[in-house]
Amino acid sequence: MGAIHRSRAITWLIVAIFSHLRANGHDYPIDDSVGLGPVFDGIGAISGGGATSRLLVSYPQSQREQVLDYLFKPNFGASLHTFKVEIGGDGQSTDGTEPSHMHSEDDENYQRGYEWYLMVQAKKRNPNIKLYGLPWAFPGWVGKGTQDPYKYPLITAKYITKWLMGARKYYNLTIDYVGIWNERPFNSNYIKELRKTLNENGLEKTKIVAADNHWNDIASAIQNDPELAAVVDIIGAHYPGTMSPKEASATGKPLWASEDYSTTDNKIGGGCFARIINQNYVNGNMSSTIAWNLVASYYNGLPYPNDGLMTANEPWSGHYEVASPIWLAAHTTQFAFPGWFYLKRGFGSGHLEKNGSFVTFIDPTKKKFAIVIEAMSHEHSQCIRPPLPQYSITNQVALFRLQGSLKNLVDKVTLWRTCLKFNGPSSLFERIGTIPVVNNVIELKIDVDCTYTITNTAGQRKGHYPNPPAGQEFPLPYHDDFDNYQIASEAKYFADQTGVFEIHNSNTPKHGRVMRQMVFNSPISWCTDAAQPISLIGNSDWKDITVQTDFLIEKGEGVLIAARIGFGGCNIAFTPGVVLRITIHGYFTLSEDLGGFLTIHSGKLLTPIGLNTWHTATLTVKGGMAAATFDHKPLFNNIFVGYSEGFAAIGAQSFIPVQFDNFSVRRS
Repeated sequence: MGAIHRSRAITWLIVAIFSHLRANGHDYPIDDSVGLGPVFDGIGAISGGGATSRLLVSYPQSQREQVLDYLFKPNFGASLHTFKVEIGGDGQSTDGTEPSHMHSEDDENYQRGYEWYLMVQAKKRNPNIKLYGLPWAFPGWVGKGTQDPYKYPLITAKYITKWLMGARKYYNLTIDYVGIWNERPFNSNYIKELRKTLNENGLEKTKIVAADNHWNDIASAIQNDPELAAVVDIIGAHYPGTMSPKEASATGKPLWASEDYSTTDNKIGGGCFARIINQNYVNGNMSSTIAWNLVASYYNGLPYPNDGLMTANEPWSGHYEVASPIWLAAHTTQFAFPGWFYLKRGFGSGHLEKNGSFVTFIDPTKKKFAIVIEAMSHEHSQCIRPPLPQYSITNQVALFRLQGSLKNLVDKVTLWRTCLKFNGPSSLFERIGTIPVVNNVIELKIDVDCTYTITNTAGQRKGHYPNPPAGQEFPLPYHDDFDNYQIASEAKYFADQTGVFEIHNSNTPKHGRVMRQMVFNSPISWCTDAAQPISLIGNSDWKDITVQTDFLIEKGEGVLIAARIGFGGCNIAFTPGVVLRITIHGYFTLSEDLGGFLTIHSGKLLTPIGLNTWHTATLTVKGGMAAATFDHKPLFNNIFVGYSEGFAAIGAQSFIPVQFDNFSVRRS
C-alpha cells in the first residue's frame, strides 16, 4: 500500500473511531445560563483530632519542609485550601493529647503544641489558605470540675476567644472559622455567647461552623431560633456519606463535610477521597470537604494507622510516603479555588450515565473552568465510614457540551488523569495533553477507577522531590536528657496519651531541663482519658527492652515506668502492659495493665522516697520475665509477665506534677 493510501486509511480509521465514540457517548450540558450553583468553599484537611501531626515536627528540616510542600504548596501536591486544627484541650482525642494554651484559669502560653507552627507553615506556602479551629477536649477548669463545657458559657467562650487572639497576637494568623465541640452535642446559648465574645474582641470576621456532628439537630435548631440562625454561618457535618437532608438545605447556610475520609492512604483511600470530593456536592449540595487527617504522623500502633492524606511517622529516619490521596485531591485543588462557583446539578454537575460523577467549577469572570470527573468502583472507593451502598460501574464515553458563557470560549482544553490500578502500577496525576473542543463538545473516554480534570487553566504540576531516606526501625539504644528543647515544648518522639508532658527547668541545677507532667485536673474529656497521665515512645512491637529514667515527685502519689504498653488512643485507660509503680510512701507494684487492677507483684522500699528528691528506676522485660531496680539496687527479679510486646512509657499515678530526666531505652 502506498504512502497516500496509508494516510487516507489512517484518517478514515480515526474518523470512524471518533464517530463510533460520539454515537455511543452520553451528552452532558455544561451550562451557566440557568444560573450558578453555590460558592465553592475549598478542600481541606485536619491536623489534630488526636495528635495526628505529633511526629512531623520532629522530622529533619529538609524532609519536614518537603512534606509540608506536598500538603500546602499551591500547584505542587494536595495544595489544600483549608487547614483545620485542634484547639488543644489537654485530653485524649483519638491518637493522643494536645496541650491547651491554658492549663489553668491563670495560665496562658501560646508556645505549646505544634499546631501554631503548622498553621504558620501553611500560610507561608499559601497566604490564601483558610484556617479553622475546633476543640475536642477542654481543660477541667473550664467546667469547674464538671464534664460540661457549656455550664459556664462565658468562661468557655472567653477560653476559645483567647486562642484566636493568641493566634493573631503571636503568629499574625487570622482564624477564619471556629467550631463548637467536635462530635458532641451543641448548646445554642453557648454559640450565641461565643459570637458575642468574638465580636467584642475584634473577631467579627471569624465565622462559626456548627456543629461538627450530625445534620438534623443543628438544622432544626437554626430553623426554630432566628437568633441562632443569625450567628451560625456554616453547617458542618461529619462523615455524611455524600448526603444531606432537605432540612439542612432549607436553612440557606453553606453545607460542609467538615470531617470526612478517615481512610487508609492506599489506593482505595485515594478512590474514597476522589469519590466524596465530587459526590458530596452532587448528592449532598456540600461546598467543602475536609479530610481527617492531614498526615499520618503518629505511631502505627495507635488507632487508625496511615489514615492521613500521606504518611510521615519516622522522624528518626526522615522517611515519608506520598500517597494517592494527595494526587486525587490535586485534581480539584489545583484547578478550582474558594470563591469560584459550582455549576448547578443537571447543568454541569451530576452523575454519569454508567455511574461515577462530574463537577464543573467556574471562576467569577466566567473565563476559567474545570470539570472534574471520577469513575470510582464500589470495591475500590469505600471509605472507613459510613457503609457504601452497592453499585456497579463500567467504562463509558462522555460528551461535555459547553453552553452559556463557555460556548465558543475555547477550541482546546488540557486533560489530567489519575488511574488507580490494583494489579500493577497506577498512573497518578498525569498531564495527558490537550484535546480538541469540536462544536463546543469535549469528548472523553472514561475508564473505571480513573479520575480526570478538564480545564482551560494552566500552571498545575505534579510536584516531586528526590526519594526520602529509606525507612528504619526506631533506633536503639535511645537516650534523652531533655536539655536541648525550648521551655513548654514537647520532647521528640514522645506521644502523650493522657496528661501533657512539657519541657521545663528543674528545681535542681544538676538536672537542667526536664520533662514535667502539666495537667493537674482531669480534663473535660472527648473520649476516655486514663486516670494516670502517660506518654508513649517507640514501637508497638518492642518485646525485650530496658526502660530507665530519673524522676522527681513534686506532690501526689507517685510515678510509673512501663514496657510493652499494648495500645493508646481512646482506650488507653484499658491498655495492657508491664507497669511498675513507685509511691512516695515507699511502696512499689508491678501490674499487667495501666489501671493497676492486675497486680502481679508488690513490695516495700527500705525507706519512703518523699517529695522533691531525685531517684532512678529501671524496668527490664525479657521473654516472660520482668526485673526492676530502684536507685540502682534490685527491687525484684524473674517475675513472670504475660503480655508480650508494646511501647515504652513513663507517667504519673494521678494528675500531679512529676519530673523526668535522663530517659533511656535499650534492648535487654
